[in-house]
Formats: sequence, C-alpha cells, structure tokens
Amino acid sequence: MIMSDFKQSVFQGRSVLAEKDFTAEELEFLVDFGLHLKDLKKNHIPHRYLEGKNIALLFEKSSTRTRASFVTASVDLGAHPDFLGPSDIHLGKKETTSDTAKVLGSMYDGIEFRGFKQSDAEILARDSGVPVWNGLTDEWHPTQMLADFMTVKENFGHLKGLTLTFMGDGRNNVANSLLVTGAILGVNVHIVSPKHLFPTDETQNIAKEFAKKSGAKLLITDDVAEGMKGSNIVYTDVWVSMGENNWEERIKELKPYQVNMAAMKATGTPDDQLIFMHCLPAFHNTDTQVGEDIKEKYGLSEMEVTDEVFNSKYARQFEEAENRMHSIKAMMAATLGNLFIPRV
Repeated sequence: MIMSDFKQSVFQGRSVLAEKDFTAEELEFLVDFGLHLKDLKKNHIPHRYLEGKNIALLFEKSSTRTRASFVTASVDLGAHPDFLGPSDIHLGKKETTSDTAKVLGSMYDGIEFRGFKQSDAEILARDSGVPVWNGLTDEWHPTQMLADFMTVKENFGHLKGLTLTFMGDGRNNVANSLLVTGAILGVNVHIVSPKHLFPTDETQNIAKEFAKKSGAKLLITDDVAEGMKGSNIVYTDVWVSMGENNWEERIKELKPYQVNMAAMKATGTPDDQLIFMHCLPAFHNTDTQVGEDIKEKYGLSEMEVTDEVFNSKYARQFEEAENRMHSIKAMMAATLGNLFIPRV
C-alpha cells in the first residue's frame, strides 16, 4: 500500500524541531513507519527512498547515538551524509546562523542540527529552504521521542493509557519532551524530581493543553512513592547535562531520585507490564572515566540508575538506542522524500 496524498502533503518538506508541532496522528504515523522500516531492515529488504539526496549533519554537541543513527539512516535510505563538527561550523560566531542556513540550504537537501540553542534550529529551518531535523537542543529532543515511543509501542503494542514516569532532572530537554509528547499521544506522564527542578510553567501548560484533548493524566511531584505508583515505563537520564559540571550539587539533589530496584518495585506493576528506559549514556557503574572520578570524589559507584536495574529483565535501553536509527529513518523519508511511502 502507499501513503495517501494527505500524508504526503502533511510531511513533505517539513522540519522536525519540537514535538509540540505535531498531532497525535502524525507522531503515531512516524512511530509506526519506524517499526515498518525496522522490519524491512531486519529482513534485508532495500528501502532507498532518498536516493541521490545529500544530508548535512551539524554537530555543535558531540554524540555517539545521534551521529551513528543519522549516518546509518541516511546510507540505508540511499542518501549521502556529510558530518560537520564544532570546528567546521561557526553559528553566530564567524557567520550568522541565517547566513549559514542559506549556504547549506543551497547545497544540501536536508539538515540535521544538534546544538545548544533551540533558536538556532528554528533559524536554520526558516532560512535554509530545506527540512531541518532537531537532533537535540537545550529545549527539545524530538528524534529521541520518536525512538522512545517506538520502543514503548514495540513492547506494549499500544501507547494510549500507559503510564510513563521520568525520575531525575525534571526540567531538562528529555523530561520536557516526554511530558509534552506523552500528553499528545494520550500516555500518562509522571515527572518525579525535586521541586526546584520541576518543568517550567510554560512547559507544563503546553502539556496540559494537549492532555485535555488526549485524556492523558499528568503528575508533577517530588514524592517518589506517589510518582512511581502504577508506572509501566520508568525512565531516567544523566544527572548533569552536557556542557555542565555541577556534579556535587546534582548528586546531593538527585541521589534520592535514583532508579533502583526499590523504585521499580514501588510501581506495583506486574513484571510483564513494566520496563526501564534510558536515553544513554548511563552512569550505572565505575567502568568509565567519569564513573571512576565520581567514585573517588563522592564515594558513589552508581548514579541515576543502579547496575542491577540497568542489567535487569526490565531494561530496554539498547532496543531504544537501536530504534533511534529506525525512527530517524522514518522521519527523514517522510519529510524529505517526494515519494510514496509504504503504509503500515
């Protein structure tokens, strides 16, 4: 089957900058399309929907999964990816972001941007004339959300009515995105964090408006027991965001919000209806330089998640990481390909 004219017109030439810009139907389509493309990949069926396209990958912030996902997705789709790192781009330093957008838009068919400022992603999309995909900014992380909810649907077979609990820094980009995306899709979202790290009022209000339509139930609390109760998906992220170095402060604030086995059991959810997710990298032991340093300075060998949970039967973080590639592929093909896409 093929994509309807409606779907083609909805996605064609469109940028993906923030989850709040999409409807539940649109997000679910991309999730389902990602699952379809994953099946094609596993069965070695070619799907070169972007044959001959050139893709610019702009990285102000380094990344393992985002870079690998966009490169492999581009190649599988038949496109040529071109990596431009921090030493190659000078947004707002030696050249305005608008000028960079116009130059790159004249040479490339699509642009991925992983950087510090959401406003830069928006300028690139406004002035380049080609689709721009937000690989992460200080405010939103839409490509992570597509992979996350693809993983949830893969495990549960549906999205609406499930409960996802994020525990940790409730005002970071992942927490913002989970709260808003869940609200759009009808997934109940709990944010469990210290009160001063709650999502901003603006973000909460955006989510509440979507929840009115979808029926999602939202909870923002500093009470771990209250927040974990009834959860199907327990999600966490690193305590210190990229570019920050406030380890002592964050360890003191967030140690009570570590995802350990007691927290998993506090959900009261049957084991076959409970999973753990993490966008990675994770500090679950001391087998990294950062882990060794934290152990030496603060005596802590596990941070946002314990090794027991990370390697438990609940863990889905590596499926989630792989799904970055499949969901990014769906997003790129839908927005850039002037084509008919197999309906799922």
